[in-house]
Amino acid sequence: MDLGDCYRLLGLRSGASFADIKASYRRLAQQYHPDINPDDNKAKDKFIALTEAYKLLLTVVLPEEAVAHSTQVSTYGGRDDAKATHRQKTPVTTVTSQETGKPRPPNLLEIEERLKWKTYEQLQRFLQERRFPQAIALAEALADRLSTDAEVRQWLAIAYQIWGRALISQNQLLKARIYLKKALKTDPHNKSLWYEVQRDFQRLEQIF
Repeated sequence: MDLGDCYRLLGLRSGASFADIKASYRRLAQQYHPDINPDDNKAKDKFIALTEAYKLLLTVVLPEEAVAHSTQVSTYGGRDDAKATHRQKTPVTTVTSQETGKPRPPNLLEIEERLKWKTYEQLQRFLQERRFPQAIALAEALADRLSTDAEVRQWLAIAYQIWGRALISQNQLLKARIYLKKALKTDPHNKSLWYEVQRDFQRLEQIF
């Protein structure tokens, strides 16, 4: 399920706000909830799909409150404090939006950084739970949003490679080859990944 499917399931246009996503999910979840439709398997499947779509969108769409308060300095200890200290010592540079060519406010950089690491944590959970299609969709969405971030491209490439390796184990060899090639194309300068993918290709050749 990709992000477009998620929006469509919830009856929304791509790019809908956090509030719209939440309101639509609540309305549809109530309509298709198994307690309301105890003997309707289609309603149950719809409810499960809606919930999956909602959870995936929450990993990439920030609530409006986060945007409104993003300029406030965190009062909690740990990682956020370290980042805040680093930002205070680093000279401020003007970052230009690729879409408009206008300078982006510094708080947008902070929002994107938080989104990046929140998404990374969700990506790790998906991979550990072997929910590979969801992991791929999540990583692709982040890479699309942060298209110049080399670290994000690396995460996407690794997700492709892990999915390709899993497909080999499932004997879906043609599909496995596609995702392994995507891994190399996404992060072509990663030597460690290159060696791993070459080993996977060797497995494919032995099976063929």
